[in-house]
Amino acid sequence: MLDGKQLEALAAVLEHGGFGVAAIALNLSLAAVSLRIKALESALGQRLVVRGKVVRATVAGQALLAHVKQLRLMEADLFSDSTTVKGKEKQWQRLSVAVNADSLASWLLPGVASALARHHLLLDVVIDDQEHTHEALKSGDVVACVSTHATPLRGCMAEPLGVMRYRCVGAPALVRKCQTKGGAVSPHRLLATPAVIFNRKDGLQDLFLSQHFGLQAPQYPRHFVPAVDAFECALASGMGWGMVSDLHLAARGDRSALVEMLPGSAVDVPLYWHHWARESASAQRLTRAVKLAARVLAA
Repeated sequence: MLDGKQLEALAAVLEHGGFGVAAIALNLSLAAVSLRIKALESALGQRLVVRGKVVRATVAGQALLAHVKQLRLMEADLFSDSTTVKGKEKQWQRLSVAVNADSLASWLLPGVASALARHHLLLDVVIDDQEHTHEALKSGDVVACVSTHATPLRGCMAEPLGVMRYRCVGAPALVRKCQTKGGAVSPHRLLATPAVIFNRKDGLQDLFLSQHFGLQAPQYPRHFVPAVDAFECALASGMGWGMVSDLHLAARGDRSALVEMLPGSAVDVPLYWHHWARESASAQRLTRAVKLAARVLAA
């Protein structure tokens, strides 16, 4: 049986990023926190924390941190089955999730908003590229994530959500500059024209060039604009070409501002909802809401 105080000490150190801050948060001495961590490591026979200027968890430490967060949610659920607890309003519960920005803005938030309010759930969102969100689940930073990976982590489930379809678009004048006199897209002109990319982890442009032009790791000038509204504004302003989902294109008021670079040629990105197989009741409610919201991806 794991010691609860030792687990909370471990969680505090990893969540606060250091022994000193954890000691203040727990109202303990630095030595007491250190002794609890050492006792836990001794009981398990392995290191849980890598000590140094930056404190980080080992693989075993990450697994235990995820376990502690699951325990917290389950304990909170014990007091949230009814609308009131000892005469008080039902308590709000916080759930950390990792989601790519496109999904968050286009279908996830609009789809789960009513369920969050109904079940008194608060979201703590970590934004990352869909290829990298599962790392946050692996480290124990979140309880679930939207990812392109089909294979679940140990102890987790990966449920298919549907497909996000992306198209290469740009302002009309910019698209014309990338075309030959016959109206065909010239790969040479396209690679000489700046692209607008969400962030340095975004590989959709390279995937488009690979699938439709056979270009591998091509070089081209790039703008980085890591905000959904600003990203689309940069495209509409003619700063460059980029990949935009069908859901975002359908939601745009001015549909003439962006046109397809290569009409009919899309990049499909399958998405999966990764979550712990044994999750709290509140996390189960979120999972149900996300799966319902994702029905628009199959439309």
